[in-house]
Amino acid sequence: MATMNEALARAHGNRRKFGRDLVGLSVILGLAVVGYLLFPNNLALLTRMTAIALLVLSLDLVTGYCGVATLGHAALFGTGAYAAGIAAVHFGITDPLLMLACGIFGGIVAGLLCGVVILRAHGLPQLVLSIALIHLFHEFANKASSWTGGSDGLAGIAPDPLLGLFAFDLWGRTAYVFGIVLLAVAFTLLRLIVRSPFGMLCRGIKEDPIRIRAMGAAPKVTLVKMYMISGAVAGAGGALNAISTQVVGLDSLSFTLSAESLVMLVLGGTGSLFGALTGTIVFMFFEDIVSAANPFHWLTMVGALLIAVVLFAPKGLYGTSAGAVTRWRETRR
Repeated sequence: MATMNEALARAHGNRRKFGRDLVGLSVILGLAVVGYLLFPNNLALLTRMTAIALLVLSLDLVTGYCGVATLGHAALFGTGAYAAGIAAVHFGITDPLLMLACGIFGGIVAGLLCGVVILRAHGLPQLVLSIALIHLFHEFANKASSWTGGSDGLAGIAPDPLLGLFAFDLWGRTAYVFGIVLLAVAFTLLRLIVRSPFGMLCRGIKEDPIRIRAMGAAPKVTLVKMYMISGAVAGAGGALNAISTQVVGLDSLSFTLSAESLVMLVLGGTGSLFGALTGTIVFMFFEDIVSAANPFHWLTMVGALLIAVVLFAPKGLYGTSAGAVTRWRETRR
């Protein structure tokens, strides 16, 4: 009888999780349609937002779910962007899907390298190592100008029509739809990963690595694997950015981008893929609106928003809202 009750409870829990996945996908697709209808002349911003959302999702994997402090995550994003761009410019690989595959592979390699280096330390030294890595990646791309274009950027990227049918036009329609599909697929796969035994093991390492090691698992190996998965997602975002803008600049490997992605994650809420998406959307829309309204003092307004969120919603916008909804449901029972 107890076994049957446990099976029923497990099935009910799986249905709830599947329902949340469907809700998340519906929200992504719904917002994509709304964005397309409301901002048909600003699809470049929405596509850029989609690419950055992939970066923030990848950051959430290592920071939110694994507890790894990093301020150099743009190294994975930028490597993916340069890998896709170099494949197109220097090797003639202009099919968008192959460029995406090159970006993902570049992100995985960068994730492996960064993971091996960063995970050798803990706490503040770990943070310092991540900052050192992003500066090293940036300087390497700057010096390898024959491949990357250096400070002038890597130009001349001309992707073929997607599936041989849909050209990347000046309006950015194809790039936008391509990005939304990529984001939806990545979100679905990441939801499966964070709920899997591997994902739960990563959460356990974040909470108590000593106990996990005593149980026979290898925390460092597990975290490096998650770093590689994170690199694949960030690399996909970088490849999308290269395909949509058709140029790759050193700003894709900047410390500023790394710091902004961490701010977006904290704004939405760490340890939640929904929070990562929420923080990206709110930050980038707020930044775009405020910078247009007040070009000289918009950073002050962004700073005020972040201070307000940290003080009054310490779990982030999504985390605090989800907690409030949960408490409201409990009071109604």
